[in-house]
Amino acid sequence: MEHVKADVVIVGTGVAGLFAALHLPKDKKIFMITKDELENSDSFLAQGGICVERNEEDYDSFMEDTLKAGHYENRRESVDIMIRSSREVINELIDCGVEFHKENGELAYTREGAHSKSRILYHQDVTGKEITSKLLACVQKLSNVELLTQTTMIDILEEKNQCYGIVARKADKTLFAVTARAVVWACGGIGGLYEHSTNFPHLTGDALAIALKHGIELEHPDYVQIHPTTLYSPKPGRRFLISESVRGEGAKLYNAKMERFANEVLPRDLMTAEIRKQMEIDHKPYVWLDMRPLGEAQIKTHFPNIYQKCLEEGFDVTKECIPVVPAQHYFMGGVKVDKYSRTTMKCLYASGETSCNGVHGANRLASNSLLESLVFAKRAAGQITKILETKETAEEENVQNALLKKADATKFLGKEELQKLYAESVRKEIERVREEAV
Repeated sequence: MEHVKADVVIVGTGVAGLFAALHLPKDKKIFMITKDELENSDSFLAQGGICVERNEEDYDSFMEDTLKAGHYENRRESVDIMIRSSREVINELIDCGVEFHKENGELAYTREGAHSKSRILYHQDVTGKEITSKLLACVQKLSNVELLTQTTMIDILEEKNQCYGIVARKADKTLFAVTARAVVWACGGIGGLYEHSTNFPHLTGDALAIALKHGIELEHPDYVQIHPTTLYSPKPGRRFLISESVRGEGAKLYNAKMERFANEVLPRDLMTAEIRKQMEIDHKPYVWLDMRPLGEAQIKTHFPNIYQKCLEEGFDVTKECIPVVPAQHYFMGGVKVDKYSRTTMKCLYASGETSCNGVHGANRLASNSLLESLVFAKRAAGQITKILETKETAEEENVQNALLKKADATKFLGKEELQKLYAESVRKEIERVREEAV
């Protein structure tokens, strides 16, 4: 088996993986892999924006909005860290070239469901693409970072609850091992397990399945968020998200009789429940969303991507309502981590949607995902930097060599078999936890 030796290996190239890489020492070798192409991470798909604490007076309401949306099951300490770190992270993004919308030379803020005030920065309706592409460009300039696409992590190298690297498979089915002093899982959520999801289908919870295999603790694997408004289509495949921002800016929801039936800025889980209830009453597989109250100019400037996508599907949102339906969107559970993104296995970290640090509780507040991912990826990098400041011992090298020999003699499953096994193991864990809760 081919062997790559690195200081840190990062699985995933969304905002969490990229931001972690940018905060690691520039004289250390960083090896990054992604399961698909660089642009095919869910971070690119985020539409609405990214939250930020506007000023000190905003702290209490930002905290309360996050806790209330999460049904007060959040870890308050994690929420506090996210809020207090938000402005610094935004400034770093701007330094990296991210262009947030401005009005009269000042940053402009929008509002989404369950926010008591406007505190969301945005770039049209493609904020995730703007942030992720700029971070990716910064990472690609680093000579110490190697990026490998179409590469799947299939296992980790571990001994006595310490992680020493990963085993991966390239597109040509070649297996190879990467040894490292620290591993970061930043490989997304579980949308690929669902028939209808806004996520890319290759996100099948691989890290969660590997965690289960090695006894790494998970937290709230049953906490799955459904987004209330995706564009309805009878065609199979990934669902197109209609950003919550459109409702935050004034779009209305109507039933089959073209009557409003709910407050459009409810938290996502409550909004989803209201829509599903109305669909049952109407005996329809969708409800109607009316963006016309925003006005044609705002639709085309603030939401050009949504406008264009709906046109492609035969709807002109400046002139007519569109059919929307709830679909799986986000995973609040994941690999359990502490406030430094440390998992229950030594030298293994997790950030972004793969992890559960308690920020989101039982239901994520809109536009907290990008912020949470960035804040805690940076904290993971800070902890890993401390590890890298110490010299690798002969014992560590001996363990790595022994694990490489063991991996070389192991027969790993094929890609399709492994993917099915991963998906099934995660599904079983979700169902087990749900049954225990009942």
